[in-house]
Amino acid sequence: MRDLYISYKDQEKLQTLSAEISWSHNVAILSKCQDRLEREFYIRMSRRNGWSYRTLLNHIENKAFERMMASQENFEANLPAKVSQEAKLSVKDEYAFDFLELGDEYSERELERALGRNIESFLREVGNAYTFVGSQYRLEVGGQEFLIDILLYHRKLKSLVAIELKRGAFIPEYVGKMQFYLAVLNDTVRLADENPSIGIILCREKNRMIVEYALKDSHKPINVASYKIVQQLPQELKDQLPTPEQIERLLEHIE
Repeated sequence: MRDLYISYKDQEKLQTLSAEISWSHNVAILSKCQDRLEREFYIRMSRRNGWSYRTLLNHIENKAFERMMASQENFEANLPAKVSQEAKLSVKDEYAFDFLELGDEYSERELERALGRNIESFLREVGNAYTFVGSQYRLEVGGQEFLIDILLYHRKLKSLVAIELKRGAFIPEYVGKMQFYLAVLNDTVRLADENPSIGIILCREKNRMIVEYALKDSHKPINVASYKIVQQLPQELKDQLPTPEQIERLLEHIE
């Protein structure tokens, strides 16, 4: 209690927010997070998503703050202003699939099937506002069949979310394919009251500069993320976080 007072006595915002979560949540955040913005993030997300104490600890250990704040996407340029910030909070820079039992060699289809067998764990990792729609989701265009690896629906965004799984490194051509999927979803699947569809390209690894250029002139909202079968956050990711001012503006959208 003394530590909480000393840490928050000059931070009115954190004082107010901390009163909205349990004492055990506050102790965990106070002891495991030293940065003011990181503490605010976990307080807001605990309140917003109803995280249990164990769930909160899991997210802190998995570096959810860093993974979300460092995400590479083009949402601000391609989504309505009222949904772009919420969309940014719905994706990560890296996903941890340590619940999968896959060896070093596997195909994209095997990865998709493994995620399907562990759908509850998969949805917990991507975020609890997502609903599973289907795998190998079929689109028909010009008499030809196209299959989206995984299709989700984000309830808060009211957007379809197409996920493409790649077992290798990101290449720019993936963006063109995703733009095609999103255009078809918007025209043939999306309902009239729903927001534009969003794409997530999940690769085993990515070069951040290549991703930046690939998304620069893309006209559809796309996130490019990596995934790890064995959980590990590169230390250099910390250097990719937005400025404190940008993080503060983003945190204000976590209600």
